[in-house]
Amino acid sequence: MRVTVPASSANLGPGFDALGIALALYDAVHVEVVDGPDGTAEVSAEGEGAAAIPTDHEHLVVRVLHRTWAELGLPRRAVRLRCRNSIPHSRGLGSSAAAIVAGVAAAYELAGFALRDNKNLDQALHLAAAEEGHADNVAASLLGGVVIAWQDGDRFRAASLPAHADLHPVAFVPAGESATHTTRGLLPAQVPHADAAFNAGRAALAVHALTTDPSLLPAATEDRLHQDYREPAWPATIELVRRLRAAGVAAAVSGAGPTVLALPPRGELPNSAHSTGFTALHLPVDRCGVRVVSGRSQIE
Repeated sequence: MRVTVPASSANLGPGFDALGIALALYDAVHVEVVDGPDGTAEVSAEGEGAAAIPTDHEHLVVRVLHRTWAELGLPRRAVRLRCRNSIPHSRGLGSSAAAIVAGVAAAYELAGFALRDNKNLDQALHLAAAEEGHADNVAASLLGGVVIAWQDGDRFRAASLPAHADLHPVAFVPAGESATHTTRGLLPAQVPHADAAFNAGRAALAVHALTTDPSLLPAATEDRLHQDYREPAWPATIELVRRLRAAGVAAAVSGAGPTVLALPPRGELPNSAHSTGFTALHLPVDRCGVRVVSGRSQIE
């Protein structure tokens, strides 16, 4: 089978660990069940990060695939993977979330369980989010469109909303990588009540702006909870966010950074937006989420 997974951008300014959007930049994985000892894998890859990823059962897609089969009460069959990666690694565009979603989706489909069945989809989302540690990126890659993610106790949940037709995302991708655990370590344990209230209002406004009235995006993408605290990790990223916003363009750090997500009107950027060290990628909103093209069930 072939699994195609979109990139994602999380937070979108004020929606820390809660808001995300799927972007039309894709990783593709061909998965085949083969003869061999259970739990083993053979992996080949091309594209982003191909030289640095494991080529055996330690590959993230394989690990998630096998764990999902275990959750479904199935054997961890031997597999062969061929990966074509287009999502930059460790840049804040959800590369790990895409790999996790690919593994979960492949596991369900190879097991003969329809991923888009509501019960299966809810469980698949929970398994993917539990692997990632939060649901915003995986929900976007799984469901497509604009997503709102939350937790009910220890259960991860998400809802997908249709993105407004006038959204034209642009990702400014730097050459340098970032690690989510490192940048999260810069966040304070407590924030002022006024800042929390500010972000609650802006996050609610962001849902409206992203789905109904994009003219409100400059205000709706303002943040006081996380971006400025992370400035020591990537000062050029924060400087670009501020420069874009000063030019009237809605902009925010994409996930854990260091990519910047901009949402310019009609997709048109001012001359002042271009920055040395960043590559601007015009990425339409992906509205479908993960796609699976499969044959007959392979797992018994």
